[in-house]
Parts: sequence; C-alpha cells; structure tokens
Amino acid sequence: MVELLRTNDIVLISVVETLLREAGVYFFVADENMSVLEGSLGFLPRRICVADDEIGRARRLLREAGFGHELSDA
Repeated sequence: MVELLRTNDIVLISVVETLLREAGVYFFVADENMSVLEGSLGFLPRRICVADDEIGRARRLLREAGFGHELSDA
C-alpha cells in the first residue's frame, strides 16, 4: 500500500473515498480510529492508501477531480 494523501479534513476524505470507490480503486483509510487516542479533536491526520499498482490511476483520478494539490509527495 502507498500513501495517496494525508489530511484531517473529514469531508475531503469522504469525497476521495467516493471517487476511488466509484472508480473501482481499492483503498484503505489508515489512522481512522486514532480519534479514540486524540479525544476526537481531529488534529491527527488520516491517510488514504492505495495498492502499489493502483497509485498512478488514483493520482490521475484525483488530479482530474481537482484535488491534485492534496496528493502526498511520497
């Protein structure tokens, strides 16, 4: 799995999840349950990860949807 983006914006996470799901790209949201440790303050970013062989397609999809500036450099 490769990190596609990292954010604490839950609306952005929801939009990206929808885009990836509709395109059939398998993804995993890491650190989703960290709110238990942080006290639900939302300051710990969540990471959306995709399979190594899907990273190019996922990046292209987000760029085309106008979210290219949100992509992780990794």
